[in-house]
Amino acid sequence: MSDAWRWEYDPDEAHVVAGLPSHVLGEVERLAHELVDLADLGVDVTDIGKGPQPGVPGGLRRLGIGGDGWLYFLAMPRLRLLVVTRVIPPFEDL
Repeated sequence: MSDAWRWEYDPDEAHVVAGLPSHVLGEVERLAHELVDLADLGVDVTDIGKGPQPGVPGGLRRLGIGGDGWLYFLAMPRLRLLVVTRVIPPFEDL
């Protein structure tokens, strides 16, 4: 097993980002790669974005994309895994 962090969609890419414009998909994947890079550098990614309790790390996190869109992700340090669970595109891309 590798010590490197990785990311994936849950339950799968088709369910999470199907039908989204390519630029939104590109932004989601860019942010996921950046979060993985930060985690590999030792940054606590469980505290990035907005979580269920303000100021408390952990849980499902919300991170803004493209102005008024966002994605939900869950960081799992024990598995060294970041899971993107839902993407809400910016209003102009709905």
